[in-house]
Amino acid sequence: MNIELRGIAAAQGWPAPGCRCASCGRLRAAGVRREPVAALVDGVPLDGLPRTDVPGGYEVRGPHGDLILVAAGPGARPEPTPGVEYAAVLLDLAGSPEHLGYLRHTGPVASTTRVFAVHVDHRLPSEAELERRMAFWNRPQHGPFRTLLLGGSRSGKSAEAELRLAACADVLYVATGPVRDDDPEWSERVAAHRLRRPAWWRTVETTELADVLAAETGAVLVDGIGTWLAAAMDETGAWDDPSRVRPRVDALVAAWRGTAARVVAVSDEVGLSLVPTTASGRAFRDMLGLVNQRLAAESEEAALVVAGRVVELA
Repeated sequence: MNIELRGIAAAQGWPAPGCRCASCGRLRAAGVRREPVAALVDGVPLDGLPRTDVPGGYEVRGPHGDLILVAAGPGARPEPTPGVEYAAVLLDLAGSPEHLGYLRHTGPVASTTRVFAVHVDHRLPSEAELERRMAFWNRPQHGPFRTLLLGGSRSGKSAEAELRLAACADVLYVATGPVRDDDPEWSERVAAHRLRRPAWWRTVETTELADVLAAETGAVLVDGIGTWLAAAMDETGAWDDPSRVRPRVDALVAAWRGTAARVVAVSDEVGLSLVPTTASGRAFRDMLGLVNQRLAAESEEAALVVAGRVVELA
């Protein structure tokens, strides 16, 4: 089956007429316009193929009998027909990349299914950002493949980690931070993270991170390395003598190097914070900087997240 996209944008096109947002402005400045969704399937216009409506979209049958699932518009999440495996899907990945993960999780999208982003508009900052996201949404679901995401407080690093794995069929979310029932602000942060995650993701709260990396082969999100290190320093009594935590760090790096999983881990970039005023604070900062360096050296990808924007590190 040959699918040729003649247009990928939402109904108004991209840039949208009269819109002054930065996304539309970038495309206008580059002299680029993307037309509303239109496609040829084996030479036949998408609108001319036999169509069956489903909640959130429709199915079309190609000239050679292949079934394609199409989102109805921006924000739509087409529900598959039970028992069907699609040859291709045309989805609103700008707004709902996790719907691709849902379709992979439940079976209608297989490894051979072709995936296309449609209804694209200024919910994305640029065409380059779409290409960047499609690259990791189409990446194999299993590893080994390691990504380390660094950033300061509220930089958007956790959201970027979740975005990178949103299209995976199954994700193990490893929360390394403690449960703090007596801290309402911390509880709100934890709740916000849970709401962002797809319902079918699995969650484990543990500081035994090396064991998780040794056992898993699928997608794993670790949030985060800083809270893991703080717990490890507590457990080893390393606040006064940082050398006590080094065996735990060595074990983590070895597990990271040897894992068969596709791992995305979040960590704090220590160079963006204030200089700690206590000896224990400086010990933690120095050790976390070392852990970040060692994990980055063993990673296929490392990136810095600043103000929600991602800078890939060579």
